[in-house]
Formats: sequence, structure tokens, C-alpha cells
Amino acid sequence: MHVLDLFQMNGKTAVITGGGRGLGAQMAEGLAEAGANVVLCSRKLETCEEKASELKERYEVKTLAIACDVTDEESVKEVIGQVEEEFGSLDVLINNSGATWGAPALEMPMEAFQKVMNVNVTGTFLMSREAAKVMQRQQAGKIINLASVAGFGGADPQLMDTIGYNTSKGAIITFTKDLAVKLAKDNIQVNALAPGFFPTKMSEGLLSMNGDYILERTPMNRFGEEGELKGAALFLASRASDYVTGDILTVDGGMHATC
Repeated sequence: MHVLDLFQMNGKTAVITGGGRGLGAQMAEGLAEAGANVVLCSRKLETCEEKASELKERYEVKTLAIACDVTDEESVKEVIGQVEEEFGSLDVLINNSGATWGAPALEMPMEAFQKVMNVNVTGTFLMSREAAKVMQRQQAGKIINLASVAGFGGADPQLMDTIGYNTSKGAIITFTKDLAVKLAKDNIQVNALAPGFFPTKMSEGLLSMNGDYILERTPMNRFGEEGELKGAALFLASRASDYVTGDILTVDGGMHATC
């Protein structure tokens, strides 16, 4: 097999939560470029529909946009059921939907903390659980969770005064490793991406206030650029990573190496 064949995704079906914009849209595009059918789902259906239509036209793959609240068990079950019915398989799940909230740790409202944990952690659990049931029947599958450099340890409050978000991403790292062990016998690989700072709608406020501070602590002295997460996502979604599970692939311009 030619090495480039390991990255081909023809005939595979990938579900990307929060795939209508930002990093989710970037990863969806990378998988579509490689030939995968893509399903984009989030609470904001319109953005998913727009991106799905664009990918279908540009790459001639099958696409589907579905409204989904990843914190709602029934909504998640309906999405996974619809995907299996429509495509006959579910080969890749990328848990990209996320939320954040900025506030000093001792002033963080309980409802804000709970919202972030529900979307980032509970949502990842529910989507992974239901998708893994399909993958278990197939005896094959890839689950990719979105962690963050913010999940590796304590963050300077000048940089990220977001204790709920940081906590949730630390939880995703442990969840990824544990689920990888649990599902290894079923030939399901579970890994996570830990991005550094990419300009997106979620990060624009942080980057506008603390951009210089972040760049000083990033060895490559720049933010991530559009498309720079696609290759990493494709590696974890494709046969190229069949012997990789429980790993946290960090894409951050070297920031984590300075800690």
C-alpha cells in the first residue's frame, strides 16, 4: 500500500459536532478533501447547512447537516440513528462542540461552570457513547476529541481566566485515555487533538486582549492558521493512525514545550 493511500477516506462517514464554523469546519473540510462523507451537527443548523452545501459542491462527497444539542441524550441518539440509517456506517466522530466562560475563579457563576462542563464533557461523553455502539458493531472506528493546551495544567489568569473551560479540557484528556483503553478490544481508536491558539469566533475576545502575551509564550511566535489542524485531524481519522490510541496530539506552535 502506498503511504498516501493510508490517508484516503473514500466511502467513510465522519460526524463533526460544531462543524459549521471555526476549527470544526476546518477539520470537516480536510476529511471531505480526503473523500469522506461528512455530517455536520450543532444547535445552529444554518451554519452547518451552509458548510455542508459548500463541501458537497466543492469535493463531490455526500454531506448532511443535522440540528443537535450534544448535552441532550435524546438529541444525540437521534443524530447517531439518522447517520447510521442514511449512510449505513459511522466511521469517524470528531467531538468539536465547545463552550467557554471567562471570569475570575472565585467569581465564576455556578450555572456558567455547569454549562461549560455540560457542553465540553457531557456532550463528548454522550456523542462518544452512542457513536461507539455503532462502531462496536462494525468492529472499527475512530473517535477524536477536542482537548486544548489549556487542559494540561494551570493557566496564568492573565492568559486564560477560564477555570471551567480549562477544567473541562483536562477532563477530556483523561476521558480520551480511559475510553481508548476500554474500546481497544473493539478496534476503535480514541485520541484527542490539543490545539493551541487559533483565531476563531470563540477565541477572538481572548486574542484581542492577550494576543501579544500569548505570542511571547509561543516559540513559533504566531497563531495557528486556517488549515493547520486539517492534517492532524486527517491522520487521527484515517488508517494512518490504526496503531495509535489514547494519544493527545498537540498542535500549538510549541507552546506546551516551554512548560
